[in-house]
Formats: sequence, structure tokens, C-alpha cells
Amino acid sequence: MASHRLLLLCLAGLVLVSEASPAGTSGPKCPLMVKVLDAVRGSPAVNVAVKVFKKTADETWEPFASGKTSEFGELHGLTTVEKFVEGVYKVELDTKSYWKSLGISPFHEYAEVVFTANDSGLRHYTIAALLSPYSYSTTALVSNPKE
Repeated sequence: MASHRLLLLCLAGLVLVSEASPAGTSGPKCPLMVKVLDAVRGSPAVNVAVKVFKKTADETWEPFASGKTSEFGELHGLTTVEKFVEGVYKVELDTKSYWKSLGISPFHEYAEVVFTANDSGLRHYTIAALLSPYSYSTTALVSNPKE
């Protein structure tokens, strides 16, 4: 039970930290940001491959954006306010490749978060993930950048 509370506390901290402007950037926030933390090492998860998909009218997943997390475990600039319209999106993290690059044999192939974006891109979505080789936790923070 204590480890579960610690995990939730770490995720809450991760979301709060992710709301700060990324190091070395200025200007408006992008409408979708991914933040990944390595729970084993207690550090940002660097070079995690991220794919974003958008659900189509026929219920299939269409590639939307992709990239890799930075030295801060963050991925910005995935989309623009104009392109990030209302709909259902899926963020997929390539956890298997990340752990294998560290010499660890993981349990999961990938971690994914499926969410609904509302208000035609007027909100900022932060998808935060806490990874270990045998489990992962995700959370999301939705905020209004005009507040």
C-alpha cells in the first residue's frame, strides 16, 4: 500500500513539474505534451519513442504525430492548436525499446493512453507516464493555457 501511495505521489509531482515551461524553450505551450519518468532510476526517461494516433470516423487509428522524449523526458511540438481538433487520441510509448536499451528485459511491449480532446484545441493536454520494466502508470492533466 505504501508503494502505491508513493507511485501516486510521484505521478502527481510529475504532472506539476510538467506544467512548467520546458528548459530552453519560450513562447506558447503546445496543446499536447508527453512527459515520461523512469521509476527505476528516478530520472527522466530519455529517447522514449512516442507515437500519437487519432481515431477516424470508421473507428480505426490514423497516425497523427511521433517523436522521442528529450533529455528532460519530455516531448513538445507534437501538433499545433489548429491541427489538434476535438476527437479521440491514443499516445503509445515504446517501453520495450527503452528498457532493452538499458539492458533490461521488460514485461510490456508498450504503454498507451487513450483520451478524448475537447474544445477544439483550446486546452493543453499533458500525458505523464511513470515507467518500470514490469509496470507503468499514466495520468493526464488538462488545463486552459489562458488561465
